[in-house]
Amino acid sequence: MSLGLLGNKIGMTQIFNESGNVVPVTIVKVGPCVVTQIKTVLSDGYNAIQIGYLNVSNKVLTQPELGHLQKSNIQPLKYLKEFRVNNPEDFTVGQIITASSFNEGQLIDITGKSSGKGFSGLQKRHNFARGPMTHGSKNHRAPGSIGMGTDPGRVLPGKRMAGQLGNKTVNIKKLKIIQVNTEENILVIKGSVPGKPGNLLNIKPSK
Repeated sequence: MSLGLLGNKIGMTQIFNESGNVVPVTIVKVGPCVVTQIKTVLSDGYNAIQIGYLNVSNKVLTQPELGHLQKSNIQPLKYLKEFRVNNPEDFTVGQIITASSFNEGQLIDITGKSSGKGFSGLQKRHNFARGPMTHGSKNHRAPGSIGMGTDPGRVLPGKRMAGQLGNKTVNIKKLKIIQVNTEENILVIKGSVPGKPGNLLNIKPSK
């Protein structure tokens, strides 16, 4: 089973395929990631590999985080992430994992934080239709009635209303890898991925 990686979104562009059609792509810098811990059924109750990404100064991490990494003689890393695996014995602590673990044409799942758009109204957040714009109307972009006057006489949980839009964890499945650059650890992925340039992404093979 292939292991996932952490990386950063660089940005979007477009390329031409063999048929001459324009294909929108996202450039993602992945890894290199370091195996920081190996978990097995005997020691932890399940099989998993923990990887670390992005070297940082000691000042950035807490003492427990530093102690966890120093126990395996690994330099300070900003992000840690676990991936379930079937055969943890295939990996060793300190092993470097790069973009070479992915192949062109492979399907992957990408998880990341979507772009935050702040407080947004119903038309933008939930695609509501607006009210009449004619003279005398007082309901242009208002939500209208949000609850009943009789029992239970309250706004029920889950009611679609104005509020924070974006800045949520988004998972996009089965994106296709167009190109793999193993020298620079860069993936060229068909389509868009969550967040703005520089956003942290979790990339793993699709099931």
